Amino acid sequence: MSELLLELFSEEIPARMQVRAAEDLKRLVLEGLAATGLAVGAAMSFSTPRRLTLVVKDVAARSPAISDERKGPRVGAPEAAIAGFLKSAGLASIGEAEVVSDKKGDYYVAKIEKPGRAAADIIANVVPAVLEKFPWPKSQRWGSRPETWVRPLHGILCLLGSKVVPFAWAGVEASNTTRGHRFHGNSPFTVTSFEDYGTKLKEAKVLLPASERAEMIREQAEALAKKHKLELVADDALLAENAGLTEWPTVLMGHFDEAFLEVPAECLITSMKAHQKCFSLRDPKTGKLANRFLAVSNLIAADGGKQIVSGNEKVIRARLSDARFFWEQDLKRPLDEMALALEGITFHEKLGSQKDRVERIAELAFQIAGAVDAVPEDARRAAQLAKADLVSGMVGEFPELQGLMGRYYAEKAGTKPEIARAIELHYKPKGPSDTVPLESEGDATAIAVALADKLDTLVGFWAIGEKPTGSGDPYQLRRAALGVIRIVLENDLRLPILKWVQTALRFLVLQQATNELDAADAGRIQHGLLADLFNQEIERKLQAIKSKWLDVSRRISQDSSDLLSFFADRLKVHLREKGARHDLIDAVFALGGQDDLALIVKRVEALDAFLKTDDGANLLAGVKRASNILTIEEKKDKTTYTGEYEIKLLEAKAETALAAAIESVKQDTVAAIAVENFTGAMNALAELRKPVDDFFDQVTVNADNKDLRVNRLRLLSQIRAATLGVADFSKIAG
Repeated sequence: MSELLLELFSEEIPARMQVRAAEDLKRLVLEGLAATGLAVGAAMSFSTPRRLTLVVKDVAARSPAISDERKGPRVGAPEAAIAGFLKSAGLASIGEAEVVSDKKGDYYVAKIEKPGRAAADIIANVVPAVLEKFPWPKSQRWGSRPETWVRPLHGILCLLGSKVVPFAWAGVEASNTTRGHRFHGNSPFTVTSFEDYGTKLKEAKVLLPASERAEMIREQAEALAKKHKLELVADDALLAENAGLTEWPTVLMGHFDEAFLEVPAECLITSMKAHQKCFSLRDPKTGKLANRFLAVSNLIAADGGKQIVSGNEKVIRARLSDARFFWEQDLKRPLDEMALALEGITFHEKLGSQKDRVERIAELAFQIAGAVDAVPEDARRAAQLAKADLVSGMVGEFPELQGLMGRYYAEKAGTKPEIARAIELHYKPKGPSDTVPLESEGDATAIAVALADKLDTLVGFWAIGEKPTGSGDPYQLRRAALGVIRIVLENDLRLPILKWVQTALRFLVLQQATNELDAADAGRIQHGLLADLFNQEIERKLQAIKSKWLDVSRRISQDSSDLLSFFADRLKVHLREKGARHDLIDAVFALGGQDDLALIVKRVEALDAFLKTDDGANLLAGVKRASNILTIEEKKDKTTYTGEYEIKLLEAKAETALAAAIESVKQDTVAAIAVENFTGAMNALAELRKPVDDFFDQVTVNADNKDLRVNRLRLLSQIRAATLGVADFSKIAG
């Protein structure tokens, strides 16, 4: 068993591409080797700004010999069939195939014998093939070569054991030689193994694992911040990016003018991060941003980094000046004025402008407010201003600050704190790890606007037929649905989704109808040309437009995979990620008409707890037994036994007791569910356990007496009916 070491040495690879590229290299090489049958062990891949590295342990010396038989067409088959067979079997002529006979006649068989190949020969074929089809997001040619790579390729190191695997790609010959750091170790050196490679790279000022470079940056940054009694503003994404920009990172501190601190801290942090990849610092006592930054350099400067810091300070001064300019200019425009400019921004060609969308969200937020203990007028006002900062200079420069800047501009204008906060929070949650606005923290207004925003998005794209597919979700509708689910569940809101979907759809239909009418008759309306004839004409148009959009509404409602089903699927995914059993979720959803998300979760939780008890487990077994018997007998008799049993035909004591228990449980579960006491409903179901067990122990269902048999099967159907008030037990595993 040998070790394969491969390094692809090039000009600087963009940091954002490195991790994926290292993973692709490992995947493609291993797939290529596996396709030849060559056995290999564990593999690791690495990336730095100038290299992709792969090491594969325990590579077999040879691939195994292959002996195979491939059946071909009948003797006398068309020439095209014969040619296809020869090509697939790798035969030069049909004479190389054997003729075999069976009851149907003679046919060709190709006996393929492939000897094993040396590992070095296989690798010499696999690696160039991988490089040829490597999936870079962007690549380039250089010189006169036809091959492409992310940046010009300068070297290929490829060792199997300690020997070079001979091959070439893009005019570069594989060797046992590489280079270290561009400035501190650029002389070529040879390596004999992965261990030797790692040691010599470190001596040449290259840390191969990105995690080690990131940790080196973190340690230096925290130590430098502590030295100046400051605190690092943590940013894991920026840490990873700097690790991808350096092979031997050095952290340096710089300053900027205190006057810039008048601009919101987030603007300064974002500007320094986006333009110079610099970390920000704050005063741990006040929590406020400090007028210092940390830059990460890829070299050890002879002057201690003074020139590097000076250069960064100069650039940052210019960038922060831009941020201050945007801030000052934006403050000259009230949010209401910015909101008017949304009319010129198209949200979607079929759904109108951002201004149209804001109008819908405002009305929907007003309606939802009462269900979340928000002031309806505050919710409407917050929604009217929520998207206004999209036309601000600051958000134009840094789109990631949308919402936050709106809050700052609203606060500067003296807007109510609840409204200003709602402007910022209505985008949340932006992802699975993001927080949601919480009613307990005074965010009721934000909750109303956030729900309205997401529901309008979902309903709008459903209305125009732009649903997510298995291969894409360009409008992030899954994220919007998950956002609604998380807001509802984490605030324990009673919010029937179907009701608010229909409300949002109604607003969309009315607005679209009005907009289409205005587009057709704007001139007449503006000039007062509304004579009776025109009024009638406009009325006919209005009715036609409404009918079209009402057809859309009906189509959504009738669609089997409609928006409510989409919410159900997203909720299932969310609950599974939280550890809930998928079969219990399916059992609750199978009841149909489930659109109160909080109640669905409570029902699943109560069912889970119940099934962990002896009563629950045994009752489940009994219900499944009853369902199985019914399924078998109904199929055999080609009929259904769903329906009421006859009391006068209950002969055995056990079946009389079961009937009484079923009637009692039905009433108790209905009463418990009516007051949303799901634990009580489960306790009521537990009363069925003993009567069901006794029934199966003491009663023969398929009695010789036809009437008794039918009656007992109907009694079994009532067991199923009694439990269906809580969940569909047939969906539960066990």
